Amino acid sequence: MSQKKRTKIKDILQLAEANVTVTVKGWVRTKRENKNVVFINLNDGSTINNLQIVGDPTKFDEATLKKITTGASLSVVGLLVASQGSGQKFELQAETIDVLGVADPEKFPLQPKKHSLEFLREIAHLRPRTNTFSAILRVRHSMIFAVHKFFHEKGFFNIHTPIITASDAEGAGEMFRVTTLDLDKLPKTEDGKVDFKEDFFEREANLTVSGQLEGELTALALSEIYTFGPTFRAENSNTTRHLAEFWMIEPEMAFYDLEDNMDLAEEMLKYLVTYALENCQEDLAFLEQRAKDEESTKKQEERSELSLLERLRFVADNEFVRLTYTEAIDILRNSNYNKKKKFQYLIDAWGADLQSEHERYLVEKHFKKPVILIDYPKEIKSFYMKQNDDGKTVAAMDILFPGIGEIVGGSQREENYDKLTNRMKELDMDAESMWWFLDTRRFGTVPHSGFGLGFERLMLFVTGMSNIRDVIPFPRTPGNAEF
Repeated sequence: MSQKKRTKIKDILQLAEANVTVTVKGWVRTKRENKNVVFINLNDGSTINNLQIVGDPTKFDEATLKKITTGASLSVVGLLVASQGSGQKFELQAETIDVLGVADPEKFPLQPKKHSLEFLREIAHLRPRTNTFSAILRVRHSMIFAVHKFFHEKGFFNIHTPIITASDAEGAGEMFRVTTLDLDKLPKTEDGKVDFKEDFFEREANLTVSGQLEGELTALALSEIYTFGPTFRAENSNTTRHLAEFWMIEPEMAFYDLEDNMDLAEEMLKYLVTYALENCQEDLAFLEQRAKDEESTKKQEERSELSLLERLRFVADNEFVRLTYTEAIDILRNSNYNKKKKFQYLIDAWGADLQSEHERYLVEKHFKKPVILIDYPKEIKSFYMKQNDDGKTVAAMDILFPGIGEIVGGSQREENYDKLTNRMKELDMDAESMWWFLDTRRFGTVPHSGFGLGFERLMLFVTGMSNIRDVIPFPRTPGNAEF
C-alpha cells in the first residue's frame, strides 16, 4: 500500500491486519486533547464510520493543532495500529498532519450536537457532512445502481426520454413552462394571447411530468425499456410527500398484460429492498436507530409497529396480496376504523379515491402484507389505461407499502385506437396534438403495460425518513430553489 496515495477510511477498516503506514484525508468530526494525547475523529464520506487519529501533541506545532477543529479538512500520514479503545478495530498513530482547509468554530454551523432536520435543510450544502445525510446519500447511490442492475439483468434497455415536452402525460396537473421569450415584452397574437410561434420551439413547451408516453413509443419497438429521469410538477404543495423536482423509474413493456405488470413490479421492489439489506448494512443500522429515536418522540398511537429493518424484511419476505379496488372498498367500508370514524376520510361509496390512511390500513392492519390493488374506477384514473369489459373500471394497479401507502402506480395501457380516442373525447383532450402517440395504436399495436416508481418515495421507505425533502440532495419545493 503506497504511503503517498490516499486510502479511503472504508478500505482501511476492512483491512485484515494493522501495522501499515497509510495516508488518509477527510473532515474532522470531533477533536479532544490533553497534555499527552490528541484524539481526532476523521470521516471521508466513504463510510459512516470515523477513523480515530491519535497523536502526541508535542510532535506538532501549536498553530497546526489550533486549526484542527470540527469541519476542518486534514491529510494525515501515520501508522495503523490495533485500537486500544472499544468500538473500533484500528486507530491511526499520526506522524504528520496537514490542515488542508480550516473551519472557524465561531462560524461553522455544524458542531458536534444534535441539529434539527429543519435547520439542516437551510444548509443543504453542508448537511451531507452529517451522519444522517451521508448515510442517505450512500443508500441513494446503492438504490440507483440496483435499479439499473435489475433492469439490465432482465434485458431491458434504458431510454432517455425528453425533459422538455409539449405534452402533459397525466392529462392534468400544473407544469413548469420553458421559454426564451422576453417576459417584459411578450409577443402577442391578434386576439391578445401570447404568440408562442415567436418562442424557441415555436409552440408552448414545458418540463416533463413523466417519461411514460415516450417510453411507450420505444417499448413498441424494443419490447422492454425503462426510463430513469427527472420529472417536474408545479404543484403548490408544501407537504412532506411533495417535491417540484423528483426522479421517476418508468418501465414500459410490450406484450405484457396486467398480471405480467404486477409480477415485474413485485419482483423489482423485492430485488431493490433485498439489495439495500445486503449492501447498505452499516448505513441502515444507523438510520434504523435514528428512526427509533424519532418514533420515541411520537404519541403511542402514531408510532410504527415495525422498525425500519423489520419493514424492509416485511416487503422482502412476504408475497404481495392482490385484490380489486371493489374488494378493498368493501373491506374499508366494513372496518371498525370506518364504523368508529377513525379515518379522516370516511369510506361510504364505491368510486372514492383512496387516501394514504386507507392504503396503510389495508397493508398494516388488515392483511399485514404488501398489497396490490387493481381494477380502479376509470373516472379516477388516467386516460391511457386499458378499459375493462365492465365499462366502469380500468386495468390499473397500485402497490401499497407499510408506513408509506402507494409506492408504485401503473396499468395495462389501452392499445385499442377507437377506445383510446373515445376516452380522450370524453375528457375533452386534444387528440390532434397527440397524433404521434395514437400512431402506435394504428400501426402494429400490441397489448402493453407499464408502471412508475417515484424514486424519492422508494428512498423514504428504505431510509425510514419521514420528509421527502430529506432523501434528495437539494430539494426543490414552493419558494425554495436554493443551492
